[in-house]
Amino acid sequence: MIIKVLGPGCAKCTETEKIVREAVAESGVDATVEKVADFQEIASYGVFTTPGVVIDGAVKVSGKVPSKQDVLGWLK
Repeated sequence: MIIKVLGPGCAKCTETEKIVREAVAESGVDATVEKVADFQEIASYGVFTTPGVVIDGAVKVSGKVPSKQDVLGWLK
């Protein structure tokens, strides 16, 4: 599983990355978490408001920080 956290490095983007990494650790899922700060790559997912989370190419959220419960649900 490849998880991409989309955002330039703002506070909400940093918080999103922290939540995603914690959820992956808790779930025990074999996943790679990548931080994407390149605006062209972010836009290629159709995300124009950050933070965003993409799991295996599917956009799960954009424009808000997800809860850990949300992320754990996506990992199942």
